[in-house]
Amino acid sequence: MWDCVSDFRSARMESPEGKGIARRAWDAYAAAVNNVARPYVEPFARKVAVPVAMDLAGFWLLWHVEGGFDGLRRMGMSRSSIYRRISLFRKALGVHPDEYEMPGVRLDITKYQTTPAVPVKSQD
Repeated sequence: MWDCVSDFRSARMESPEGKGIARRAWDAYAAAVNNVARPYVEPFARKVAVPVAMDLAGFWLLWHVEGGFDGLRRMGMSRSSIYRRISLFRKALGVHPDEYEMPGVRLDITKYQTTPAVPVKSQD
């Protein structure tokens, strides 16, 4: 019954792409679309990039100083809002905000928790 089934494990392809026919077709299509769309999409992407980067940096900071998911919930963020930002963060930076270490930034959680948000005016 199984005599007609071939075992292809011994006849490996050069790569997981096989002969690369589908990949070459996709690359050609993507290059053509990018050439046409880039002049229209790039200005929009540049405009959106700064606010998104600022939002993600702020989200990362609050994630750490407020104690992660539960801390953001205590602040009043909805679960879905937190999950959306985690997803966006992971797509943009490749890691969960809990694991990310921002270059050049050192967090002093104790100082954050013990210092008033609004400076107290001194009475001279």
